[in-house]
Amino acid sequence: MTGLHLSPLGHTWLIDLDGTVLKHNGYLQGGDVLLDGARAFWDRIPADDAIILLTARDEVDRAATLAFLEAQGLRFDQAIFGLPVGERILINDVKPNGLVTALAVSVVRDAGLADLQVEVEPEL
Repeated sequence: MTGLHLSPLGHTWLIDLDGTVLKHNGYLQGGDVLLDGARAFWDRIPADDAIILLTARDEVDRAATLAFLEAQGLRFDQAIFGLPVGERILINDVKPNGLVTALAVSVVRDAGLADLQVEVEPEL
């Protein structure tokens, strides 16, 4: 089980779609499939947090992809399509109190998000 320990501050979630939330290339094989634990994981994201979806899918796939996510009840603030298929790199600063503000989690492709735990720790 993988866990994230977060401060009570607002968060920005950068979430890749294929292989993490949706079955990898499912949209090319008959239709999108929501992976195990995705909806439950989404329900644990604080309501005031921002969610930005990332995908290498072409812009032509935007409407169908976002309609599927909305039908599944997965909220998001922005979606960026047409990204390169390689690594996603996040760079951020460390707050003066020592809070690390760049976190990353890699999950096994198509394993879903059921084993990813998120805890907000007020003392951070």
